[in-house]
Amino acid sequence: MNTRLLSRLLAEFLGTGLLVTVVVGSGIAASRLSHDTGLQLLENSIATALGLAVLILLFGPVSGAHFNPVVSLVDWIVGRSARNGLTLAEAGAYILAQVVGAIGGALLANAMFELPTHVATTERVTAGTLIGEVVATAGLIMLILALARSGRSAAAAPAIGAYIGAAYWFTSSTSFANPAVTIGRIFSDSFAGIAPASVLPFIAAQLVGAAIGVGLTLALFRSEKVLAEAAADVVIPQTTDR
Repeated sequence: MNTRLLSRLLAEFLGTGLLVTVVVGSGIAASRLSHDTGLQLLENSIATALGLAVLILLFGPVSGAHFNPVVSLVDWIVGRSARNGLTLAEAGAYILAQVVGAIGGALLANAMFELPTHVATTERVTAGTLIGEVVATAGLIMLILALARSGRSAAAAPAIGAYIGAAYWFTSSTSFANPAVTIGRIFSDSFAGIAPASVLPFIAAQLVGAAIGVGLTLALFRSEKVLAEAAADVVIPQTTDR
């Protein structure tokens, strides 16, 4: 494994880990500082939106700032014809780094707030929340691909942060939209946690949403070739050699 790929994997590990730290940590803080559930969600969503935008800006030039297995899978899928996205091996390595980072991020949040690490007990699966995850993930993938396709990837950090912050509120699932983050949140029995039994249905819904997002983007932009050529800019262009 070359040093360039190692740097990218480190960026994905740190970025995804810190994202989960932001999500879980702000959820813990919100539950301690506020007694109203709506206010807790507002505090959690604002922190997540701002934190995600900062992390994209920080790590994007190194790895592209995927921080999300479905984004890495989509990057591989749409970039295959132009051969400018991730290779299958790179996508697998990205996903592993993201999942390990996400778990580490939850453990870090627990440690900062002096909470024991317990498996989450919050059951989240209903028909409505699964539909919410499909919608949230489809919208995220459409946004990322549309920005790359139209040459506006420089706007990804504020745009994606704003989308996730909004999707906390307009989706019934509060917009996990990320298998790695979903797995990481198992390890915090807090406001942001998710019980293990809810994880696989959530991830399945996210994969369905990603497929719908790719399909809708192709339908809107009507050029698989042009979309594939934009894969190198998902989420944002890397400024160092691939």
